[in-house]
Amino acid sequence: MAGADRAGKGPAFAGMTLNLLAMMLFVAALVCSSVARADEGMWTFDNFPAAKMRAAYGWAPDQAWLTHVRLSSLMIPGDCSASFVSGDGLVMTNHHCVRDCIQAQSDSRHDYIANGFYAAALRDERRCPGFEVDGLMSIADVTARIEAATQGRTGKGFEDAQRAAIARVQDACATSAAVTCQVVTLYHGGIYDLYKYRRYADVRLVFAVEDGAANFGGDPDNFEFPRYDVDLAFLRVYEDNKPFHPADHFRFAAAPVKAGEAVVTSGMPEGTQRDDTVAQLQFIRDYRHPIQLQFVSEQVGMLWEMQREGAALQRESSSDYFFAMNDLKALQGEQAALVSGSLLTQKQAAEDALRRRVAADPELAAAACAWDRIAAAQTYQRGIYLRFVLLEAFPDDVMPDDVRQAKELLRYAAEIGKPDGARLPDDQNANLPDTKADILAAGVDYANLDREYWAWWLTDMRFYLGADDFDVRAILGKESPEQIADEIVGGTRLGDAGVRAKLLAGGPAAIAASDDPLLVFMRRLDGPARKVLADEEDHVAAVETQNAGLIAQAKFKLYGTDVAPDGTQTPRLSYGAVQGYEQDGQFVAPFTNFAGAFGRATGAEPFKLPASWVKARQAGLDMATPLDMATTNDIVGGNSGSPVIDRRGDMVGLVFDTDIQGLGGAFGYDPAVNRTVSVDATALQAALTTIYHADRLVREMAQ
Repeated sequence: MAGADRAGKGPAFAGMTLNLLAMMLFVAALVCSSVARADEGMWTFDNFPAAKMRAAYGWAPDQAWLTHVRLSSLMIPGDCSASFVSGDGLVMTNHHCVRDCIQAQSDSRHDYIANGFYAAALRDERRCPGFEVDGLMSIADVTARIEAATQGRTGKGFEDAQRAAIARVQDACATSAAVTCQVVTLYHGGIYDLYKYRRYADVRLVFAVEDGAANFGGDPDNFEFPRYDVDLAFLRVYEDNKPFHPADHFRFAAAPVKAGEAVVTSGMPEGTQRDDTVAQLQFIRDYRHPIQLQFVSEQVGMLWEMQREGAALQRESSSDYFFAMNDLKALQGEQAALVSGSLLTQKQAAEDALRRRVAADPELAAAACAWDRIAAAQTYQRGIYLRFVLLEAFPDDVMPDDVRQAKELLRYAAEIGKPDGARLPDDQNANLPDTKADILAAGVDYANLDREYWAWWLTDMRFYLGADDFDVRAILGKESPEQIADEIVGGTRLGDAGVRAKLLAGGPAAIAASDDPLLVFMRRLDGPARKVLADEEDHVAAVETQNAGLIAQAKFKLYGTDVAPDGTQTPRLSYGAVQGYEQDGQFVAPFTNFAGAFGRATGAEPFKLPASWVKARQAGLDMATPLDMATTNDIVGGNSGSPVIDRRGDMVGLVFDTDIQGLGGAFGYDPAVNRTVSVDATALQAALTTIYHADRLVREMAQ
């Protein structure tokens, strides 16, 4: 799924599919130069290449169109996108983007993941625990302020000065709890922009299709095209316990989109590495990806077993299993792009050419050694990366929510007494509302699932770092991973949001006095974790940030900003067209239809259509109705739930995936085969009216 990335033996893909092997061939076609290819680029709202799009398609948006799209677009948790689709705060996104919310409403009597959810009346809409929605209000260039604060500094001094400067800028911007501000680094430090968001904290589930509709074809069809999914869910934003009324929202287009028609996506692409140095890409290929692939493969195996241990465990682990399988396939695709074809060879040639131009220009002398410094930082990172993942990243990215929340409580207690600019970023004033909201967010705890995660994490910590490792001995003591898992899961009360709220209100003293077993364990972990975090920030992140900025400034002088910046999980626009492509000598048409879905159905998972679809077919669902479509828009993970928009500013589709070739999109883009996969708006309307009879929503969106 394009935005479902949520996770972490080397690159020997014994089980690789033929399609994944074929995907590698696209890498050889990538042109890794400073000039962007047609349709390439995830563009910021304040630097949209209107002239370039107009030259390609005879049309480009004006400022009024851009403002309408910006105010209608949203970002949501889980690295996903969304949009307002009614004047009463109705929000449309993908089913897979709100799986956690759907599962939180489920119980032993109601499996809303499997069977879908529909609030027939406003009073039936259910709040999503820990769920917030952000809308972009404004963008301001603050480059001069950040550069002035870091001038002449290097290493840790640069990092400290930059952190303090960013904290000052964000703190001055965040004027209320409903406003969040983020300094966004673009072009690897060439530009610093201040993004100001409106935060909506009361979000409720309104509608979700069945998993069999959202995920028809399962893992075999994931990252493939043709596709036959309706990956759809609706939420609603509330304010003061009433539906919120946005200034702008999208409407469904009056006419279906056609092949060749120009379209734009608005979404939140995750971080990409297209401007990384060759040394950074080699580190990803040789260290980061193999380690992540190992861990996510273990996670898939653990969850696969739980899926077969009874209905209750199957329901509790289903979302984690879904996302772990997605992560595994996505990581395999990214790794394939780095180990096969000529991507790195072409990157090396482009880097060498740029370095020659820099060396020949005295005005760019400051950047001459930047690549070598970044390469040295990668060498250093190889010695600490595994420890960093196990001690610092694992609790945040993999473990149950209460583990991350306990870590946030401890860090908050330790950081809050420091000057704002000296704190860790999450505890700076501008970010504290987000951190506190996450600490207080209600969630769903499954004791059996949590116990499995604890035993897995601690066993891996001991195995990979060694039983005699100083940190491992300090963290585990003389207990086994299973003993610690039983003590924490059986004894902690931090799964209760009320307990966390009381500790947070009591401040550092209350947190320090707590003897909750989860907090006791996290205290033992915090020292070693902070040490490796500081090591990574001082010797890797700070070096990369400073020197990537020098390279970016050199590129600006030579090439300008005609190339889009790397993705930064912030709002972006991408233009393209509805278009098929050639694969294995065959033309792949840009549209599928409902007839194709029924033709592909076998009656057995994962190719089993829901009963609601079978019933609708018997009642006259038009089999020729377009279902999914392919476009040339340049997207990556994080774009799931993005609206596909026509020249009138209306919605013609809902993004939910890329094709298999798009899995290399973090490193490059090939317009011949990279495709965005969306649900056609015609199918969305047919599903709501003919399959699900969601008349309340249909009337609301028609107003």
